[in-house]
Amino acid sequence: MVTVGNLMQKDMVTVDVGTSVVEVAKLMRACNVESVLVSYQGQIIGLVTESDIVKKFVGAEKAVYFVSVEDIMSSPIPGIEERRPLTEAADMMDKHRTLHLGVTKGGALVGMVSVRDFLRPVSIDEF
Repeated sequence: MVTVGNLMQKDMVTVDVGTSVVEVAKLMRACNVESVLVSYQGQIIGLVTESDIVKKFVGAEKAVYFVSVEDIMSSPIPGIEERRPLTEAADMMDKHRTLHLGVTKGGALVGMVSVRDFLRPVSIDEF
């Protein structure tokens, strides 16, 4: 059985609240990621995705450098335990109307999984 932990992304990019959306978009491009975690005083409080930037920033015609990441982030981040099957993750994404889930282990965030991760090939032995 393929689990969420088999496909999750462990290398997460984080920015602090107050970071401009433009800076976040540049960071996403530089790091080749589709989402960035938002932290406040060392605690993860939200998530900004490519879709958030397009729909809530560009599509809303916001003034370029005057929008902070917390103004468009999604919060709280729906989470799923790393040992859960991908089918459960897909159901949870549908229920929460999101394309990203935080992956947890013992209650701590250890990675992220997105719909795009479901498309990555896995070994046939894992099914």
